[in-house]
Amino acid sequence: MTDFRTSMALLATVIAMPAAAQVPQLLPQPAEIAASAGSFRIAPATAILVPADDAGARNAAERLAGLVYSARGFTPLIRAVPRGPAIRFVRAATGEPESYRLDVGAEGATITAGDDAGLLYGAVSLWQAMTQAPGQGAVIVPGFTVTDAPRFHWRGLMLDSARHFQSPAYVRKLIDWMAVNKLNTLHWHLVDDQGWRIEIKKYPKLTEVSGWRYPATASGAPQLPRIGGFYSQNEIRAIIAYAAKRNITIIPEIEMPGHALAAIRAYPELGTGTPIPPGTESDWGVFPWLYNVDDGTFAFLEDVLSEVIALFPSKYIHVGGDEATKEQWQASPAIQARMKALGVKDETALQAWFVHRIAGFLQKNDRKLIGWDEILDGDVPADATITSWRGIDGAIKAAKAGHDAVLSPSPTLYFDNRQGFSDKEPPGRGNLISLEKVYGFDPVPAEIPAEQRHHVIGLQANLWTEHVRTEERAAWAMFPRASAVAETGWSRAEGRSFPDFVKRVVPQMARMRSLGLTASTSAFTVQPSLDYKAGAGTVGVTLANQAGLEMRYTVDGSAVTAKSPVYAQPLALPLPSTLKASAFLDGKPVAAPLSQVLDAQAVRFRSDEALRTCSNKVVLALEDDYPGIGKRATFVTDIFAPCWLYDNAPVGGARQIALEVGQLPFNFQIGKDLDRIKFAAPETPEGEFVVRAGSCEGPRVATLALATAAGNPGVTRLVAPLDPRAGNETLCIRYTAKSVEPMWALQSVELIP
Repeated sequence: MTDFRTSMALLATVIAMPAAAQVPQLLPQPAEIAASAGSFRIAPATAILVPADDAGARNAAERLAGLVYSARGFTPLIRAVPRGPAIRFVRAATGEPESYRLDVGAEGATITAGDDAGLLYGAVSLWQAMTQAPGQGAVIVPGFTVTDAPRFHWRGLMLDSARHFQSPAYVRKLIDWMAVNKLNTLHWHLVDDQGWRIEIKKYPKLTEVSGWRYPATASGAPQLPRIGGFYSQNEIRAIIAYAAKRNITIIPEIEMPGHALAAIRAYPELGTGTPIPPGTESDWGVFPWLYNVDDGTFAFLEDVLSEVIALFPSKYIHVGGDEATKEQWQASPAIQARMKALGVKDETALQAWFVHRIAGFLQKNDRKLIGWDEILDGDVPADATITSWRGIDGAIKAAKAGHDAVLSPSPTLYFDNRQGFSDKEPPGRGNLISLEKVYGFDPVPAEIPAEQRHHVIGLQANLWTEHVRTEERAAWAMFPRASAVAETGWSRAEGRSFPDFVKRVVPQMARMRSLGLTASTSAFTVQPSLDYKAGAGTVGVTLANQAGLEMRYTVDGSAVTAKSPVYAQPLALPLPSTLKASAFLDGKPVAAPLSQVLDAQAVRFRSDEALRTCSNKVVLALEDDYPGIGKRATFVTDIFAPCWLYDNAPVGGARQIALEVGQLPFNFQIGKDLDRIKFAAPETPEGEFVVRAGSCEGPRVATLALATAAGNPGVTRLVAPLDPRAGNETLCIRYTAKSVEPMWALQSVELIP
């Protein structure tokens, strides 16, 4: 990901230290901030003073010293006796939990708070003030004061370690990144159909069997290496302790009654007896395998939860409850007999009974149940908290019924959705969830009456990792969007401004590089849109960036600088030209520049990122299953209707068409929806791509047989004659097939004169 590193290196050079009359750019935006007299020089000899026998203050001081070392290369000394101006931690009442006051002036910096969290967050704000500009060594911080407190006390992220495993080192890094954004809740998704990631000593096969799998591959493709892993109980204890020092509560999730395949693979007696086809654990989607409701199964779940409770001190235990499709319960005589014995009217009511039984066990152990909003579909336990993911309706229903709720709606706060469409974006879901869209989300729905809005206890964003294979991609998906979540959760609702947020999030991402973060630059990258008329000697170019920043450009291949022309309107460029463009903030480029050669070939070429899918049913950017080691292609496709549109294609003068195509496994559990995926019958044994002009019902203008691609596990370039056409028109591209397996995908289209 060299482009990521280049972009972040540029981020690190953006912001200059503020003048004395200014206040530092802090994130989240504090409740109150004002400039004050004087300034404070913080250097290696600067002392950090903590009250005697105050472990919380010492922890905050140690965290501050560590942050200063990471960013500026020196470690202030923690002392008991002051020597000149110093950084002081003072324990005193400041109001509600997590609140603090920070005063910086000629006498030093004083962080005052009534609890450990407030002292830590005051330290974070001081660190941010020290890192307004990059650099090593001493720094002068102009005087200012902050009085601050959070809007919500649940400000979270969810990490899915079940679909793809992340190392303990990565989890600790994520905790560090969360802490410097004043995020305080990590929802840890530890089990799902694809993997079981937490060591349970009483049931070792959970990790021995279900901690590992072979990824799915298309028929005939080489087997990919086995993947997986799990967290030992000692590793989990260490991570929990690490998080606690950073005011982050880790809430474990143990899914039930659905998303249970991993447990049933290891211990088949927990299911309904429905066989599990080999390789099912490497599918994605909604699986029909549910726990049965035998007393032995509840004994298993209570044993598991007992070990979980012994590890995690969190008040809440998340039990899932989502996507428990009921086919196997409906087909099981044993389940139906148990329902009759219990007097339960249907399978939805049986799930409610299931959840109540687990809630009772948690209550006996002084814990509270939290679950996804499907648990509201039945009779929900009185003290249950709801994670609202199917939009905001779950939170509205929960609050009106007297239940606390955490807002986590899909797709806005589902960070497996992509931040852009370009060849630099990693795989993910096909919705565009930009930084601005995340920042614009309000976690308090207007439909909740004022007297019940206190039931909204906060918000969290979720990173599901079906399509997030690496830790680098997980970081890219999380930030800077997680910083937008942090500001929404912490800062006052009044006066929010996305342009102002951009001015603060750019330096935040720059300073977080010292903590090992390579964040996404999607919001700040210039994206071009080309308008080429067949046969013309020029091309129209429109430039845009998601953050709305000023853009500067050159067209002769020279570097873009602060003196380059400002982009103000679409460009008409001669062919050939070399276009370079960057977004600027305060006179500095914010991300790696766009660099594109515009010639006769480029204006007739489109990658799948620039094509449009014919429908928007389930659009995914899927990674190729080949090669096992090395760079793999990414394909954007609608898995329910594979079909692509090349809008306004310059077909005039083109005599051939070239497609780059690849094959993927159709490893999706979609139930009866599978029967709705239809293809035209193939004309050759392996099928063919068919190109039509004007629309998907227009005349066929090219046919590209798949015979040469069928035996290639990688990307194949197909070339075929194109019927003569005039001008520009839309091309519709689909393939024929006998079934969904393998699933063909399109990576690029080129029209050849």
